[in-house]
Amino acid sequence: MASTIAVLGTLDTKGPEHAYVAELIRQRGHQTLLIDTGTGAAPAAAPDIPREEVAVAGGVDLPGILARRDRGEAVTAMSGAAAALLERLAVSGRIQGVISLGGGGGTAISTAAMRALPIGFPKLMVSTLAAGNVAPYVGTKDIVMLPSIVDVNGLNRLSRALLARAAGAICGMVEMEPPAADDKPLLCASMFGNTTECVNAARKILEDAGYEVLVFAATGTGGRIMESLIESGMITGVLDITTTEWADELIGGVLNAGPTRLEAAGKAGVPAIVTPGCLDMVNFGEPATVPEKFKDRLFYQHNPQVTLMRTNAQECAQLGHILAEKINAYTAPVTVLIPRKAISVISAPGQPFHDPEADEALFASLKSHLRVDIPVIEMDCEINAPEFAAACARTLLQQMQG
Repeated sequence: MASTIAVLGTLDTKGPEHAYVAELIRQRGHQTLLIDTGTGAAPAAAPDIPREEVAVAGGVDLPGILARRDRGEAVTAMSGAAAALLERLAVSGRIQGVISLGGGGGTAISTAAMRALPIGFPKLMVSTLAAGNVAPYVGTKDIVMLPSIVDVNGLNRLSRALLARAAGAICGMVEMEPPAADDKPLLCASMFGNTTECVNAARKILEDAGYEVLVFAATGTGGRIMESLIESGMITGVLDITTTEWADELIGGVLNAGPTRLEAAGKAGVPAIVTPGCLDMVNFGEPATVPEKFKDRLFYQHNPQVTLMRTNAQECAQLGHILAEKINAYTAPVTVLIPRKAISVISAPGQPFHDPEADEALFASLKSHLRVDIPVIEMDCEINAPEFAAACARTLLQQMQG
């Protein structure tokens, strides 16, 4: 069945390129909606939705902004306006997918608009920036970033071939119907390599009880995505086994999820289990990337690209306090579970990060700052012990069912 695909971009500088992609999409039997987000010269391709209409959708005074000749202000304003328009078009069913081509400004505008769309909605960005750090552009959404290889500036042998593939890709995305969703309630869990056994064992118990469990890697991006899904209202319960991203946030590691990590469950009012999983480690890249101020600390080379630093007692005390403050804001049932023998594989007795003093500082701080009505279950085992995984899963089931 034919779909309508939004072809979104700055048609003043990238008009022929967007028109070319739109024509290829139509040749595949789909309809297009060519949307102009340009803020410079007149569009070089005739839009279906002109920039003035885009501006109105976002409440933007486009003539006033253009009169000030501030490109940064114009890009920012059009980013918000395009997001408002695209969201409205998607909600009303007028579009079933979106594709854009751009350099720096065009990528900023179009990906801001794409981030306003739900996960699962087809989104493809052909960009000169796609081979670099795309995290600021993708955010927590499933935006496909395709490197443009050459600048998006004219049609030539190479750009035509690449843009044709891009057009085919967005057509394939809208043509592929997702499998029918079942009606099992959704749970989410946070996991690291060091907590995989625990999460997998707990997940099995929860799935046997009739739930579907989404597992997110605690890599910064994973934590942010998990938090956004919890806030969206899609999640029934939270198994937050791996809160390690807070160690990176506090100390300056590379896998931080931002200062709002652990807040979504409280805002959404969903039952949760929280453990101090992997708060013994801070993540850095290759050894040469570790800041000089940490040169005397204890490290573990996880792989050639990942260097782990052991958190010390002072940092652990701070982390315990932070977790308690976040958990204290929860309104639905929440339980803290503590595996006293090890909070990761490598903090177990005989392992490189075994540090009972630091662990005790973490546990004591967490317990002392928690609300008195929040249950704490301490177990004399390691985090990946089957009995700990079972306790986490069964406690969450009790909270959701009671």
